Order: sequence, then structure tokens, then C-alpha cells
Amino acid sequence: MAALDRVKVLVLGDSGVGKSSLVHLLCHNQVLGNPSWTVGCSVDVRIHDYKEGTPEEKTYYIELWDVGGSVGSATSVKSTRAVFYNLLNGIILVHDLTNKKSSQNLYRWSLEALNRDVAPTGVLVTNGDYDREQFADNQIPLLVIGTKLDQIPETKRNEVLTRTAFLAEDFNAEEINLDCTNPRYLAAGSSNAVKLSRFFDKVIEKRYFLRDGNQIPGFSERKRFGGGTLKSLHYD
Repeated sequence: MAALDRVKVLVLGDSGVGKSSLVHLLCHNQVLGNPSWTVGCSVDVRIHDYKEGTPEEKTYYIELWDVGGSVGSATSVKSTRAVFYNLLNGIILVHDLTNKKSSQNLYRWSLEALNRDVAPTGVLVTNGDYDREQFADNQIPLLVIGTKLDQIPETKRNEVLTRTAFLAEDFNAEEINLDCTNPRYLAAGSSNAVKLSRFFDKVIEKRYFLRDGNQIPGFSERKRFGGGTLKSLHYD
């Protein structure tokens, strides 16, 4: 069998949000029985059919890099983590729907990965005050995934999802909310499965089918993010 082309997708988010469980579900369509803390980085592979069902259909490997640690880590830890950010083709930003802080920290995770040599200070703001220009020139496809949907009471679900809906808009990305202990949330033909497939197709297109080159420009070649003063993120 001929070797398959591959793309590299980072899976970023705070410790405990369920990144390892999500990656296992995406790659094996199974629930991870005993998830443990990720030290450094763990890599798993998903097989994806690009443009499935069309004449252009082709199979690719999707490498999912589950990066451990905390966005508030010491500079030395961030420097070590930066090695995982080389030659990335896409980013999945993961937050815990029951934890507001994990949602807020997605801005820091994205800035750390997209702009490794700039250390943002303060906290980003949203709901009208957040400066979306920081991500306006981003060429890396992003996907936002909220986990632990099952832990939100039905009476509060609409309130929580309304509060977190701004994330996808801020990142110019699609949003998936799910329970990593239930594979039905990613069942074939579901809206979540369609969004996921569309994201992976976009990652592959950016990597292999750009008219102006076969790879997304490196960090040093792209406009830097994180300029200006960062403010507080408000949920109310």
C-alpha cells in the first residue's frame, strides 16, 4: 500500500477539558476508558477521506497532536511546548462547557500556537469589545469543540451554549459541542460529523491545494498576532 499524505492538527486546551478522550474518540470511534494526564504531547492518527463521495476523493492521515500543560505555565514550559507548534496545518481548540475559564483560555492557547515569540499580557475581551483583528489574517483552519455537554442540566443548556457561542464567531471557526463518552455525537451523517469532515477537508486543502504554494507559510513569514493591549473577557 502506498504511503498516505498527512496533515498535522494541534489539539489545544486546558488540562482536564477532555482532549485525550476527544482524540481517542476521533481516531478510534471509541470511548477512552481510563484517561490520564498528558505529559508533553501525545500523537494519534485518524484516517480521513477528503471530499468523500466525489471524483476528487482521496485518503489522508490526520495526525492529532494532543498538547498537554497549562496556558499559564512558566516561560520555560511554554518554550518546550513550542516545539510541537512547528509546521502545523490546523488547530482544534477544546474547552469544557462547565468551566468558563477554559473557554476564556482558548484565546491564549491560540495566540501561543500562532505567535510563539510574543507573550500576550492581560486577558482578551469579547462580546463587542474583543478585537477580532488579531485573528483576521490567520491562515490556519480552526475548529472549536466544547466537551462535557452531558454534565450541563437541561434547564441551563441553552444559557451555557448561548454564552459560549461567541467563541466560534471570534475565531471565524465552526463549533461542535459534545460528550466524549458518547460516540453518537459524531455519528455518520450527523451535523457534528459534517462539521468535522468539513474542517479536515479545509486543513487538507490549505496544505496541499493552495494556488500559491503547497504549504501554509511559516510563522516568520506571516503577520504577527497579539498586537495591542489585551483586556478582560466578560461573560455577563
